Amino acid sequence: MKKHILLLSLIFSTLFASAQLTPFELSKDKNYTANYAEIMAYYHQLAPKYPQMKLIDYGMTDIGKPLTLVVLSKDKVFDPALIKKQNKRVLLINNGIHPGEPEGIDASMMLTRDLLKGNKLPSDVVICMVAVYNIDGCLNRGLSRISQNGPRAYGFRGNARNLDLNRDFIKADSRNALAFEQILNTWNPEVFLDNHTSDGADYQYVMTLIETQKDKQNPILAKYTSETLSPELYKRMKKSGYEMIPYVESEKGTPDSGIVSFLETPRFCTGYTALHNIISYITETHMLKQYDKRVYSTYDFMDHLISIVERDHETIGKLKQQADAQVKAQKTFALDWDLDQQHYDTISFNGYEFGHKPSEISGLPRLYYDRTKPYTKTIKYYNTYKATAFADKPVAYVIPQAWGKIIDLFKLNKVAMHQLTHDTTLNLQMYYIADYKTGQRPYEGHYLHTGVKLNPVQANIKFFAGDYVVYTNQPINRYIVETLEPQGVDSFFAWNFFDSMLGQKEHYSDYVFEDTAAEYLKTNPELQKKLADEKAKNPKLAASASMQLEFVYHNSPWFEKTYLRYPVGRLLTDTKLDIN
Repeated sequence: MKKHILLLSLIFSTLFASAQLTPFELSKDKNYTANYAEIMAYYHQLAPKYPQMKLIDYGMTDIGKPLTLVVLSKDKVFDPALIKKQNKRVLLINNGIHPGEPEGIDASMMLTRDLLKGNKLPSDVVICMVAVYNIDGCLNRGLSRISQNGPRAYGFRGNARNLDLNRDFIKADSRNALAFEQILNTWNPEVFLDNHTSDGADYQYVMTLIETQKDKQNPILAKYTSETLSPELYKRMKKSGYEMIPYVESEKGTPDSGIVSFLETPRFCTGYTALHNIISYITETHMLKQYDKRVYSTYDFMDHLISIVERDHETIGKLKQQADAQVKAQKTFALDWDLDQQHYDTISFNGYEFGHKPSEISGLPRLYYDRTKPYTKTIKYYNTYKATAFADKPVAYVIPQAWGKIIDLFKLNKVAMHQLTHDTTLNLQMYYIADYKTGQRPYEGHYLHTGVKLNPVQANIKFFAGDYVVYTNQPINRYIVETLEPQGVDSFFAWNFFDSMLGQKEHYSDYVFEDTAAEYLKTNPELQKKLADEKAKNPKLAASASMQLEFVYHNSPWFEKTYLRYPVGRLLTDTKLDIN
């Protein structure tokens, strides 16, 4: 790998030395995006020239290459802990999560050079850029995004395991996600940006924007982003010649019917960062605009974001501290949301007239946009969501050590945990899974569970030395609660982490259990009455010998108590525990 980078460095070192131009800039038509080898060669050429820049490799991605972080620090401090002590902010920028959407890759290369060469690095903001996140897809170069206007060739959406990495942040199936989470939890940014390209409707804007949905974001941060940071970004981008609009996701197919604020749940990158109380944005340049305009608009957005974070670094730092303190004390957490279609804002929208005409393929009506008929209209913007599922946090969760992936992810996300020093029986609340629905087709390698219904019971459960106790008095409480509460839209249960407990392990031979069950009924008249009552209510049960035998079994001491019992306990009282 290093030899390959060195060879490429030598190939274009003359051009680089004279102008330090990126492969995008060196292309005559500005319709070219750098490939992986060119990206790495460029940064490795640039770093030795500027002590304010450092390249740090993290982990190993699924394709067998490390995730490279470009760090820019004006005073040449590259210790995350010391940076926090100096009261500096950290801005983390992610590029190439979908390598067919590469504007951020090329824009970041140019911006890095310009900040260094022009001595324009901010004094109070350290900039961290993931050079290219989905290295796997970047290496799989082709023409898979047929509806996109350039560049000439680009990477593929899926990674080496054909995972969409922007659906992988909670489940973390890929080694890419594990490396990213290491970066995030090492540098602890206050602000995060993920660069993308949009699809969907046609309209006049080059750039659209997703910000963490205000009703899902921590309210302290939501007030600042919605009232200060986002309006300033919109104002500056318009002045730059790239007027923005919120990401265009149409309510009924075309923008005229209204657009909907995108809800990025924790499976998405910014949904995951929101669990850490990080102010988060996604740029979405329009797929049909010229590639160079998409790159330059992304460049301008990043430049403006850096400038505003520098200006407001003191405010952002204080708000982050307040949000962390608020979440640490918060008692009730939302776990899922639905769009409120009764409430909406109105915004001015620059679009194109659309219509329908016969398809040359099928002869049937097809949608088209007419760029000779631009318009400016007032449309509805649906930006209100209602929480539809809640959970009150317990004093602590108790997680059996057997569930190792959860423990590993909690450690990676800096969740404070303690371990029981000896075997302990605890009286706590346990959930039984009363009902759930499972998708009929796989989604990102999983069969997602939805519609989860729970039957909570208080029980004495034996835990073992080494099992983990997670107290819910932490700034990372949102991550803890939203992953461990099974009814959460992106909980670990929803992503199949606990599917083994959904299977029954023991049963009976009916001809043997018949005699045992009959004897048990004789000595337990209350169960005999319960069976009679159920038979009177349920003719199907009354007519089935096997169902009646199963009823007795389910209500007997021989039925396995772990069947459908969610293994994570909820400690509801502050109990003294022997832990380390």
